[in-house]
Amino acid sequence: MNRTRVFSGDEVVYEIEVSNRKLLPLPWLQIEDELPREVNLLKGKAEKTFQNRVLLNNIFPINWYHKITRRYPIRCTQRGVFAFGPTRIRSGDLFGLYRKETAYEKQTFLTVYPRLVPLEKLGIPSRQLFGDIRIKSHLFHDPVLTAGARDYSPGDALKQIHWKKSARLSKLQSKINEPTTTMDITIFLDVRTVKAPLWGGLVQLEELGVITAAALAKHALESDYGVGLYVNQLRRFSEGSVRVPRSRHADQLLHILEALAEIHHAEAMPIGGLIQQEASNLPWGSTLLVITAQPSDGLLATLEELERPGRNSVLVRIGGSPGETRSERIPVYHVPDDKAWETVDEININDADRG
Repeated sequence: MNRTRVFSGDEVVYEIEVSNRKLLPLPWLQIEDELPREVNLLKGKAEKTFQNRVLLNNIFPINWYHKITRRYPIRCTQRGVFAFGPTRIRSGDLFGLYRKETAYEKQTFLTVYPRLVPLEKLGIPSRQLFGDIRIKSHLFHDPVLTAGARDYSPGDALKQIHWKKSARLSKLQSKINEPTTTMDITIFLDVRTVKAPLWGGLVQLEELGVITAAALAKHALESDYGVGLYVNQLRRFSEGSVRVPRSRHADQLLHILEALAEIHHAEAMPIGGLIQQEASNLPWGSTLLVITAQPSDGLLATLEELERPGRNSVLVRIGGSPGETRSERIPVYHVPDDKAWETVDEININDADRG
């Protein structure tokens, strides 16, 4: 493979090279490569086989001290992580009396990132999604950071009293907390696209959710937010859940895109349970941005409950009807699914209350 990480729509070249470093020629050599069914070969033809795999067959003679190279361009039309291999090699004499076979079990993995589309529309200008988050973050005070002290006022909480300074001045002093400068967004992506207890998923909503998560992460990182990603499922090719801790690092978008490339249908736990599990690890004053096609009453209740300790919550609904999901305390936005995900060229996030 000339590249192992590409974006959806890009082309890669799968190359087969065989060298015969002996004096004797091989009358015939068969190379059978096992490829993912999703590959779109622009040259050559693969035969369908079991378990969503296909076989690419090559049979040719090879002379002494000769090298043969065959290149197969592939257009990557689907997001995902795809395994190429194993490879089986067979050879023998002209009469079929002698035959030898060997296999190379090592696999090569191709990661196809989701499409990155511009996040152009964020609803009504006065209630822009990131504008609301930025204002709330600056107005929020971090109880860990103390900027100074002032005279105690009736109604100040006991935990706000600056006891050391009060003892030194012989009168009650209250802490002055610094406004937090932390602007963190944690994206929670729900892979469930059908109502419980139904199983399976709708590809249109799943892919649109992934594209939306990628667009939001890119936009937030470019706006100097720390961004993290949590998905309610287990990784396919490695251990653990799909999670990318928050960061502002230059490579953070690539880490998020790699995680999104692995997304599949299987749900490991309800998204509300995942949010409750991870909420205690989120920084004070951070924003939870939840993307789901099936916002339940329980999920809305969980997000409203998390508003109390000082965390902001935003819900982005994929598909459905504008205004179908409402909350008095949480901004709800809607991403329509009227276009096929393969043709989406921008993500329109509308205020759900206004459509």
